[in-house]
Amino acid sequence: MTVRLTRPLAVALAVSALATLAACGDSDPAPAAGGVTSVAGVQIKKDQALYDLLPEQIRKAGKVRVATDVPYPPFEMFVKEGESALTGLDYDLGQAIGGKLGVTFAFTPQKFDGIVPAIQAGKFDAAMSAITDNKERQQVVDFVDYSQSGSGVLVAEGNPAKISDLDSLCGQKVAVQAATNQLDLLKKHQAECAKAGKGQIEIQTFPKDSDAQLALRSGKVVAQVLTKPAAGWVAKTADQGKSFDLVEDPAAPGGYNASPNGIAVGKQVPGLADAIQKALQSLIDDGTLTQIYAKYGVASIAVQKATKNAAVD
Repeated sequence: MTVRLTRPLAVALAVSALATLAACGDSDPAPAAGGVTSVAGVQIKKDQALYDLLPEQIRKAGKVRVATDVPYPPFEMFVKEGESALTGLDYDLGQAIGGKLGVTFAFTPQKFDGIVPAIQAGKFDAAMSAITDNKERQQVVDFVDYSQSGSGVLVAEGNPAKISDLDSLCGQKVAVQAATNQLDLLKKHQAECAKAGKGQIEIQTFPKDSDAQLALRSGKVVAQVLTKPAAGWVAKTADQGKSFDLVEDPAAPGGYNASPNGIAVGKQVPGLADAIQKALQSLIDDGTLTQIYAKYGVASIAVQKATKNAAVD
């Protein structure tokens, strides 16, 4: 089974950055008076027409039971280590969708490899956990796709080496975590460097992303290649956003080799996926989706249209 494209950062990184988000007052959205939900500074009201689309069992329960694998920054995190309160991109998006639908998206931690089986068993109605949409999983769940994410490039603050895309890494020293898709991406790009008559990428591998970031901090490399959501999160939160920048390549807004991530919805709850899809589209149309993603430094991976089961392989 295909794994998520994103990779978890060190828990310490997530915890150190969460204090900043929590201070904003919108990291733990909750319904306010009049059925209004506040998420990422946006006030979201129930849409009765969307509520009416929900399956009767969801309307009766007043909630959608959602599985999530925590921690997995920036998608899902604990507000404080050792406590159960959640935050993160998926959590905030779930509260926003729930606000539109007029029901609660109740998140419960679940180990990643057990999420789909738990949905099949009826323990959960859905899952939001940066799950890669693919044909294999579509056989047992439906996906409402909400992001396109792949590999990104992290550089030092101010981008002193003027890195703009993968081609500009040719002839440069670049850090990457060992045994990752990002390492494979760099190795494959060596042929493009040669074709362009440029020098080879001097690839330096490290056991952990955090080790690669130390090399970038010290100037031993000009860039680090890692998953784009992780790169955006590090750029936004490390040293209050003063140490790193995320390279934005217009030709690859979701990152290199991007694939869709989706909300997995149980097929045993007919109509739920359609209602979630329409609520997500409403959040896209009014700009809320982009605002939630921007809160976590990854606005560029947001989709422009809510689709179902978009993966083709």
